[in-house]
Amino acid sequence: MRGKVALAALLGLAVVVAGVAVGSVYIPPADVLRIISHRALGTALPAGLDSAHISIVWELRLPRVLLAFVVGAALSVSGAVMQSVLRNPLASSYTLGVSSGASLAAAIVILYGFVIPLAGVMTLPLVGFMFGLGTIVLALAFAARVDGQMQNNTVILAGMVFSLFVNAVTTLLISLSREHAARLIFWQMGSFAMRGWQAVAILTPVLLVIGLFVLGKSRELDIMTFGEDQARTMGVRLGRVKWSLLIAAAGLTGSAIPFVGVIGFIDLVAPHLVRRVFGSSHRLVIPLSALTGGAFMVLCDLAARTVISPSELPVGAVTAMIGAPFFVYIYLSGRKAGVNR
Repeated sequence: MRGKVALAALLGLAVVVAGVAVGSVYIPPADVLRIISHRALGTALPAGLDSAHISIVWELRLPRVLLAFVVGAALSVSGAVMQSVLRNPLASSYTLGVSSGASLAAAIVILYGFVIPLAGVMTLPLVGFMFGLGTIVLALAFAARVDGQMQNNTVILAGMVFSLFVNAVTTLLISLSREHAARLIFWQMGSFAMRGWQAVAILTPVLLVIGLFVLGKSRELDIMTFGEDQARTMGVRLGRVKWSLLIAAAGLTGSAIPFVGVIGFIDLVAPHLVRRVFGSSHRLVIPLSALTGGAFMVLCDLAARTVISPSELPVGAVTAMIGAPFFVYIYLSGRKAGVNR
């Protein structure tokens, strides 16, 4: 198992370096590592290294690649938590309306120029986080009111209802402000273009803090996979644990989406692959979902900016083209196995 984990870490590092090296201007991986070492540690650069490559690596590609990695990691950890808590391999932040809430926030900020005092350019991510978190809190509160035990099916149904309602509100806002519709639609397709170090600096601590909290709940997550009755028997305070974990997962998604737009299926694909390869222990599932999801997002972004270079595809379209067939595969596999999704 340690060998598999080490190999996964090396592959993740290789993907990050490749994401920085490959583009309209190819920069050898060795030069990429030298430039990063020079800017981060102050080491000397070899003679003859093109100065333009330094700017390309440090100012353009590295922050973009790191942001893609952090966003992919955040979404994947969120998906792993929701799938375990709800014991449904198709559960995600999209199921519970977090992405819909963040999209509504973007519509309000973009269409009406709403700005939080003192927040400035951080208005969009802050409002997106609050709306995404607010949506899931409302969905969970509704589920708790309808079903005091918060059965998984009730939670998913409540999330779907709120998601559909919020999507309808967003569509209505777009239809009433057609002159800004193109900008909002482009944001919804997802992109890492024109994102700098500021986004990386803000989102990384969020991922670390919430990720460590979730990792600390690994025992409860392991127990909950055996069923709610078994979890109660073993002393898990199910309602409180569900609330805390689902809100943590929503916090990850609600923080990531406002920076880059709506990007789907990463939170479905990465945790599923990790469980297939490394097993179901959440001490491994959580960090390896972050690693796998981050590397997968970097690869998707690399494809988005190179397939039709110099133009760029929306990264959300790339993830959907990969994730949608994967979604169908999981669904059909579950039906074949007799699992009620």
